[in-house]
Amino acid sequence: MASQPAISRGQAPIRRKIFPAQLGLRSWFQSILRDEYFAGLCILGCANGLGFAVINSVHTSGWRDALINTFGVSGIVWVACFFGVTFVLQNCTGKIQPRDLGMGAAFLVLIIVQIGWTSWAALTVLCLYMLMFTDANPSRIRGATLLLAVTLPMVWSHLALHFFARPVLDIDASMVSWLLGTDRIGNMIRFADDSGYLVIFPSCSSLAGVSLAILCWVTACQVTRHKRSAFDVLWCGLACASVVVINIARMGFMGLRDWHYQTVHDQWGASLANVLTLAFVAGFSLLGVRHELLSRI
Repeated sequence: MASQPAISRGQAPIRRKIFPAQLGLRSWFQSILRDEYFAGLCILGCANGLGFAVINSVHTSGWRDALINTFGVSGIVWVACFFGVTFVLQNCTGKIQPRDLGMGAAFLVLIIVQIGWTSWAALTVLCLYMLMFTDANPSRIRGATLLLAVTLPMVWSHLALHFFARPVLDIDASMVSWLLGTDRIGNMIRFADDSGYLVIFPSCSSLAGVSLAILCWVTACQVTRHKRSAFDVLWCGLACASVVVINIARMGFMGLRDWHYQTVHDQWGASLANVLTLAFVAGFSLLGVRHELLSRI
């Protein structure tokens, strides 16, 4: 029989010391459900991205004008962020997996950079991870889909304009030029009274509005749990087309003469165009999900 190692008198076995705070932190972390963990990351990403926009808007316009303009962020985005996080938290299930922690660490690295667009890029990666590499929780899928759509107007449409500004602006300029019946040079259209040129800048492009129309449609579908059909392309297409028509009509009116430009290009003219755009986009989106809305009444 093999002999056992002798323990000298008075010598206690070596034990790993666990501090109460460490034990409490570990117990608290293990009590967090997987969807709560994802929702926390989503809240952090939205807060960081929207916070950047809020600070920039207040610094540029002051609190009063920034609040009136919803801090330079469309109301559709605010609503979509709220519902997206709510859906992720709706039916919390599952335990946090080791790979989820790696995803969270990469997410936080992008958040710490403190540049507005990196927060939305991080949210894009997180939503794709939830959609592709986690179990099929219906509520989580709805939330991830909606938050992924939020990133379209917040980062990807801006990047598309940055890299493809010339062809995108040429399309807008061509339609305005055709509407006015005047010549154009690139993104510059001659005024109808031949008094000068109307210049279309990236901020006036229809692309940003189209991305918001897509977000509005996705929001309506996810909130009402709309079942997919062949007519979805029609209703979403009408919402996007209404954005383009209103934007081109507004720029066409500005291109009549300088007086029209000064009248329509001010804050009230922009606000009126935004209200009309929102009315048409929301209207077409609600028409597309009318069956689900009527069934809830």
